Amino acid sequence: MPRVALLLLAGLLAPVPHARAADGMDMALVLVDDVSGSINDDEFNLQKQGYYAAFTDPKVLAAIHGGPAGQIEIAYVEFAADTQVKTVLGWAVIRDDASARAFAEAMRSAPRSFRGRTAIGAGIDEGVRLLSDLVAPADRRVIDVCGDGNNNSGRPVTDARDDAMKLGIVINGLALANESNVPWLQAHTHPPGGLGNYYRENVTGGEGSFVIEIHSYESFAEAITRKLIEEIAAINHSGGARRS
Repeated sequence: MPRVALLLLAGLLAPVPHARAADGMDMALVLVDDVSGSINDDEFNLQKQGYYAAFTDPKVLAAIHGGPAGQIEIAYVEFAADTQVKTVLGWAVIRDDASARAFAEAMRSAPRSFRGRTAIGAGIDEGVRLLSDLVAPADRRVIDVCGDGNNNSGRPVTDARDDAMKLGIVINGLALANESNVPWLQAHTHPPGGLGNYYRENVTGGEGSFVIEIHSYESFAEAITRKLIEEIAAINHSGGARRS
């Protein structure tokens, strides 16, 4: 690859400049995405485009500005099997259009990390690890798990969820519809009661936690935007957990 192209790529993937350590954050958010074999490349690319659209949506930036500190810190993790977990983008601070767009572009440009089985628990554990080493203190710590199937690798996902909840971490979920007619996938992508219910019972938890079910990849951007706004809005609310 030519040197100029390499420099451009490095610039895209460089972390967004950190806030000063004394700055507070309204939320620390880890996006934890399933890149297992049941998600094909077209679906993976649609997810990336959806994230880009969400983080460059003025409504999301307005929600961030509406918080007491007006800024959040965010990281992005991909996982497949329990030995296939990677922090693709470390902590970045989003406080304005430029920082939001830089993170969105870096996320969209990053190549896919893995294919394999589905270790949701390992993805959550990586999120917990990241949340133990923040750029700056955050009022709310959240892990978003996005996937299209149940846990079939590594330790029980309920153990990972429970350990995260003991630390006061909230876990939200995006349950992706997978309409593949491959027989061996059906038990994985369509567990008893449906994937959304599986996520509610096994993956998500904590104050204000919720699950959004996505029934087509074309609606992914809209769902991500709605989810981010709900999470940011939760900064200013208290009370019991809300599950949808």
